[in-house]
Amino acid sequence: MCLAIPAKITELKEDRLATVDILGVKRDIALDLTPQAQEGDFVLVHAGFAIEVVDAQYAQETIDLIKEFPELAGDEAPQPQPAAAEALR
Repeated sequence: MCLAIPAKITELKEDRLATVDILGVKRDIALDLTPQAQEGDFVLVHAGFAIEVVDAQYAQETIDLIKEFPELAGDEAPQPQPAAAEALR
């Protein structure tokens, strides 16, 4: 499952790039899909791209859910059981 994580734009850069704060971590992302995004806006980030500008309340509600269920944002994916893995071959 893939999630889009809310992030706050902290700096606009050249070539439609921006620095965002995602749960205290700074990342550079592309704004190609959200050219209207401005510094201070909250955006949903997926695979290094801002995919939607969202309001601060929605962003905070989503961040609160992620904090409540940290496994939603983790990079651990369920591993197939040996029998299921054999069936995939």
